Amino acid sequence: MQTLFQWDFNHKPKASIKDLLRKQKEIDEKISKAAPQWQIEKINKIDLAILRLAVFELLLKKEPIKVIIDEAVELAKEYGSENSSSFVNGVLGKLINDN
Repeated sequence: MQTLFQWDFNHKPKASIKDLLRKQKEIDEKISKAAPQWQIEKINKIDLAILRLAVFELLLKKEPIKVIIDEAVELAKEYGSENSSSFVNGVLGKLINDN
């Protein structure tokens, strides 16, 4: 979410949605590896958007890992389903532990 609102603060985003889309295949592969029992197209769209954004931020390595995961979990609590925060936390935790 930080990327989406960066423009409001600096009038120039540090990373753009275009950058995220350029890395979408790599991001989706990482998500698939961390959640092999879930096909990308079967993941709740809100959860998937949150995961994609979090993985993109992890790839940028500009924020502490804990901050990225905490923000993603909070977004999942706010906008996802009842189980979204646990799912997002689990996928990101596995991704971090595997790397």
